Amino acid sequence: MIDLGSHADDLVAIRRELHAHPELGLEEIRTSDLISRELEKLGFQVHRGLARTGVVGTLSKGTSRRAIALRADIDALPINEETSVAHRSTTPGVMHACGHDGHTAMLLGAARLIAERGNIDGTVHLIFQPAEENFGGARMMVEEGLFDRFPSDAVFGMHNAPHHPFGRFATRPGAVCAAVDEVFITVEGMGGHGAEPQTTADPIVCGASIVTALQSIVSRNISPNASAVVTVGAFNAGFASHIIPSCAKLIVGVRSFDPDVRMEVERRIRLIVTSQAESFGMRASIDYVPFYDPTINHADQTAFLTSVARHALGPENVIELDAPWMASEDFGYMLKACPGAYFFLGSADSTSTRPLHHPGYDFNDRLLPIGVSLWTELV
Repeated sequence: MIDLGSHADDLVAIRRELHAHPELGLEEIRTSDLISRELEKLGFQVHRGLARTGVVGTLSKGTSRRAIALRADIDALPINEETSVAHRSTTPGVMHACGHDGHTAMLLGAARLIAERGNIDGTVHLIFQPAEENFGGARMMVEEGLFDRFPSDAVFGMHNAPHHPFGRFATRPGAVCAAVDEVFITVEGMGGHGAEPQTTADPIVCGASIVTALQSIVSRNISPNASAVVTVGAFNAGFASHIIPSCAKLIVGVRSFDPDVRMEVERRIRLIVTSQAESFGMRASIDYVPFYDPTINHADQTAFLTSVARHALGPENVIELDAPWMASEDFGYMLKACPGAYFFLGSADSTSTRPLHHPGYDFNDRLLPIGVSLWTELV
């Protein structure tokens, strides 16, 4: 692993500065300003504006036309922080609960070492992507011409992983993160007095039947050899015990890897919701929103990345995942446009016990030199 020397304390300070001032997707103006200042000091050409708040830093040396792209996500989450650290969020209701502050600091650390060494023959593009958590900033950057303006032979992305042992590198060829869809269901009944249910069409009872029926999709319609998750995350209806409401609203999350499975789950959800509503004499509307496609690693780039990780971190710290992670990640849109791979770095130790998206989570600063080393060696 590379010794960061005098950079170590600076990177921790940058990471904690980012943590103290989190910004939601497409609002990362302060964050983008900090990134741009750091890159400009190092001699990178800085390009701003893709996906509104995205930043791309480019450094070219030598005569080769080869180019590599590395990506870090920069946005925070709408969560009220519950840590007691000195660098806790100063923005109520917003915090870096997913470690994107650490990802950004790692890539800035790699920028420092790459610029200092100056021993590249080709071009490095450092992509600081907004809105991973909500608006699909990766898709926006690609659609706005990311790889047309910054053509790359390969692109790589990473995520810290509190569910893996500290310093452990993990990836796999093929599917590595799931596709995710959101389904917004409205059941339209007829409200009335709770003492006279026979005069109403109760959308709560209908909605409850829909919730139960949806649980049969994975267990009875999807092969045991395939993977899918259907989660009813919200059920909102009514406000008093003596009033039957006129409508109920449900929000459902769907996760899958295989396109055929994804289509079958959608078909079954539409059929179940419509049929259940009709059986109760009601109507139901469905807004089915494809959110993120799956993240699919390319075989050659995954093999190359893994070989670099074995050299940089030691073979004992490198594993191939047995199965993809059911979480979603918009980096898949970059992988559809450019060959590359996505990987995880384990961050779990005695000082870092909270899972991602938890109000008590804080990025493990001990992981910074590991991430910087791997990015630098990859370049």
